[in-house]
Amino acid sequence: MAVVLIGTLDTKGPEYSWLRERLVELGSEVIVVDAGIGRESTGPSSDFGAPAAASVEDISNVRVAAAGGADLSALRAAGDRGAAVAAMGEGAAVVLAELHDEGQVDGVLAVGGSGGSSIAARAVRDLPIGLPKLIVSTMASGDVSPYVGAKDVTIMYSVVDIAGINRVSRLILGNAAAAIAGMAAAYAATQTATQHDDRPLVAASMFGVTTPAVDAARERLTEHGYEVLVFHATGAGGRAMEGLADSGLLAGVLDLTTTELADDLVGGVLSAGPDRLTAAGRQGVPQVVAPGALDMVNFGPADSVPPRFEGREFYVHNPTVTLMRTTPEEMAELGRRVAAKLAAATGPTALFVPLRGVSALDAPGMPFHDQKADDACFEALAAYPGAIQLDLHINDPAFGRALADRLHDLIRGEG
Repeated sequence: MAVVLIGTLDTKGPEYSWLRERLVELGSEVIVVDAGIGRESTGPSSDFGAPAAASVEDISNVRVAAAGGADLSALRAAGDRGAAVAAMGEGAAVVLAELHDEGQVDGVLAVGGSGGSSIAARAVRDLPIGLPKLIVSTMASGDVSPYVGAKDVTIMYSVVDIAGINRVSRLILGNAAAAIAGMAAAYAATQTATQHDDRPLVAASMFGVTTPAVDAARERLTEHGYEVLVFHATGAGGRAMEGLADSGLLAGVLDLTTTELADDLVGGVLSAGPDRLTAAGRQGVPQVVAPGALDMVNFGPADSVPPRFEGREFYVHNPTVTLMRTTPEEMAELGRRVAAKLAAATGPTALFVPLRGVSALDAPGMPFHDQKADDACFEALAAYPGAIQLDLHINDPAFGRALADRLHDLIRGEG
């Protein structure tokens, strides 16, 4: 198993040397990638305080800078720390991709402050989901979304600054080394097994209020021979699904729950950004789409809802989640946006419209049932050629199965 250490060795050299020793003791092969600019490293392992036999040849910061389209000497002379961090992050990402393609990465570990964490976060961003990525950071006790993004990055708070090996940092960094060594060993062991699973991958978007529909679709797709990956439509989940669609790993997308578009339009807390519902279309991946949970915008606790929404219709889902019903005007705009995004798709696409409601809360007798608002959305969706309207509620099992069968047909080229 191979663990890659990414760090700024000009400021964290002793810490990385100590980490390498721990990893070697734990049975890992180690490659060090130097992303610092304070001095020039030449690359051999002995430069970083460990015997050359302990690892494959390390990667110098000269090579990292060049991979990022920069010159190390020029970066140092410019004195622009932000530009240097950006360039070394891009270079480290290129180097990691090369190592991964060569089969030399079973796990990645980085330690540092804001700069080192930013470099590491960019470096691991394009690595596949499932490959262990651990960052020990002084920034990990606050908002870690800039470092995690939509990938499976593990963040560990360093407690003390990464400034020498002491009785506290020894414990924290020792745990980090043990964690990445264990994860890397497990990852390496599972690769052989997963290579034998050749079922096509399908991604599906789900929310609590669309779960029955997705469950029915997932069961049908499994019967058709697919492995279904379900993404929770919480903003990060939508971004992760879009990233996977861009990666070329998916045979199809069942985007039944497009609710993140409502948060993006109205200003909720679970937006996946304006590019949501574009990756599959851009890559030509077969997709089947529905307006799942477009009836709601998400906020945190009730007292966190912005004052500008006073007087709107709300539903307290739980103490930490407050839902707001979308208006007819907002639903019409959402319908237009969905239709426009699908019209731009380059691959096989189908749109299904559940005429009896778009979420568990949007059914007769439920808090968000508003036929006028739904009709405004449905009328706008009808602008998409071939939109399929079904006289069903979105959570009727027949609706989910219909979407699954249609996606299966599109994937097989029967569209």
